[in-house]
Order: sequence, then C-alpha cells, then structure tokens
Amino acid sequence: MIQQMMGPERRAVAIVLVLLLLGLLGARAAIGDEGRGKTEEQRVAARVDDQVITMQDLENALAAQLAKLQEQKYQLMQSKLDELIEGRLLEQEAKRRGMAVEALLKAEVLSKVPKVTDVEVKTFISENKARLKGEGAEVSARVRDYLTSQQEAQQRRVYVAGLRQGAKVATFLQEPEPIRVAVKGEGAFVKGPKDAPVTLVEFTDFHCPFCGRAVATLKDVMREYDGKIRWVFRDFPIASLHPRAPKAAEAARCAGEQGKFWEYHDLLFESQSAATIEDFKRSAAQLKLDLKSFGQCLDSGKHQAAVEADVQEGARLGVTGTPTFFINGRILVGAQPLETFRKVIEAELRPKPK
Repeated sequence: MIQQMMGPERRAVAIVLVLLLLGLLGARAAIGDEGRGKTEEQRVAARVDDQVITMQDLENALAAQLAKLQEQKYQLMQSKLDELIEGRLLEQEAKRRGMAVEALLKAEVLSKVPKVTDVEVKTFISENKARLKGEGAEVSARVRDYLTSQQEAQQRRVYVAGLRQGAKVATFLQEPEPIRVAVKGEGAFVKGPKDAPVTLVEFTDFHCPFCGRAVATLKDVMREYDGKIRWVFRDFPIASLHPRAPKAAEAARCAGEQGKFWEYHDLLFESQSAATIEDFKRSAAQLKLDLKSFGQCLDSGKHQAAVEADVQEGARLGVTGTPTFFINGRILVGAQPLETFRKVIEAELRPKPK
C-alpha cells in the first residue's frame, strides 16, 4: 500500500518541479527581454518611475572599487601561484636528493643565513625607536628574531630563484582585462594631439595638495610620451574641503578665454595658499592678461555652471576624491608615482592581439 502511494506522489512532485522550473525560466526570459539585443551600456539595472538606471551607470559609480577589487584578486592569485610553484620546486629538488623538504631547507637556507650581530640589532633599534615598544633585552630579542627571519626569507628567495632558473617553468595566469569607463572630453582644456593613442583624463582640485604633487609627474608623462598621449583637464573642486577651489577653477577658465589656461593652471598649483579673488587677479596680472576682461569674467561667475557640470560628470563616473585619472578609461586614483603611470600607458601602447 505504501509503495502504491509513493508512485503517484513522486509523479506529482515531479510535475510541480517541472512547473516551477518552467516558471523560473519564463521569469528569467521576461527579465532578459529588457536587455536582449542591447549593448552592455544599455542594459537596465533598475527603473525609478520613468527614469532608467543602466548596468553601465552602476558600474561607473563603482568603477574605482571594482578596479581595486579586480587588482587585489589578480595579485592574490599571482602570489598564490608563486607559492605553489615554489612548493613544487622544493618537493622536486628534495625528491631528487632523497631527503625531506624540511631537511633541504635546513641545508640550503637556514644553515647559510649569517647570524645577526649586536651592531645590526642596535642600529635597527636606533633607526626605528618611534615604532618599537618596550625596552632593554626584550626589544633586542624581538629585533634579533625579526632580522633573522628577514635574512632567512631573503636566502629562501635566492635559493628558490636558482631552482626556478634551472627548471622549465611556464605560467599562464593572465592579467584580467581592465575595467574601463567611457569618459567625455568635449569642451575641456587639452594638451597633446587629438589622435594620440592614449588619452589621460584628469579630475582635479586646484587646492588639493595631492593634486599639486601630481602636476610634476604629469608633465614628466607628457615629455616621456610626447605625441602619444593627450592630457584632458576636468574640474573637480571639493568645496567641503577647499571652499575657494570652485572659484579658482572659474579663474583658470577665465584665463583660458585669453589662451593662458595652462600657464594659469601652473600658477594656481604653485601657490595654493593664494586663494582670494584678489590673489586670482594678481596671478592674471602676472601673466599679463587683459585685467578688465578677466575681472568681469571672474566676478560674473560666467563659468560657475561649467565647473559644476564637470563635478557632476565626475560624480557620475564614480569620482570621490582627487586627483582621479582615466587612462583610456582605466581608472587610477591618487598622486601616483611616474612608474605607475608608465605601467598603465605601456600596456595601452602595446599592440593588441587580433
């Protein structure tokens, strides 16, 4: 009797599951219809009344965080891959020599690490007093252990590098395709050829100290990649931190009306503490601008809306701090060293596989 009842029950359950599956597939198809046949930029993430938030809007708003997460994931995988390769090399060498890995490391690494001297301990303590807690023998013992571990790690790296050089090691982990954001440059002040293979869009604040530091680096970039890069300037004054920065941005645009934007740009960054209206006008005089025209432009707030439009565009792209750069759409945040710019630019200039 029980067996006779289970047959129909199973069939009923199966029918219910099929209906549920068909329902889910239908719902998924209905959801997919919204974006079917459309580009990634057009796919809908949400609707608010008659307004649409696209997937591209969402990704743009998270561009900096997503790029950082992607880089962290790649670095973690690269580090773990190196660790796994090291383990295999040590296992193979230990097997070849008929010994355990621990014995191999003891013979080739630990036994070859020189003892840390008292002079080295005292020198380290002297140079790092502010960071060291405690005193006397306790600190000396901790420092000695630390320096010993550093030397052991260095000796291990040297030994493994030798093993790797003598083995056939090929890695196939590929760096992920970078997240790119479509950034507009129309109406902005620009340096470099229009057809340059690399476009660097900068969102910056004339009163941000980190932005000031970035100027020299950007000039080095422009010299090093002369003819290959286009520098697009966009305003992003953060009024909550630098109340007079929006007016400085307007002043630079007023100087731009007389063909002196970049010269005025440099003066503003060279003297960030000079932030009054009179200071802005003195800078105009220093560049021998038509002071009457400059004053009328600045006092009228003629470019206030344009500066605010840049800020709104930056916010739409996910800019939250300055300086923020988009190199062919790849986001880079902060006053980065020249080498960081080189790495990204060289990657962009490298021929793409067909």
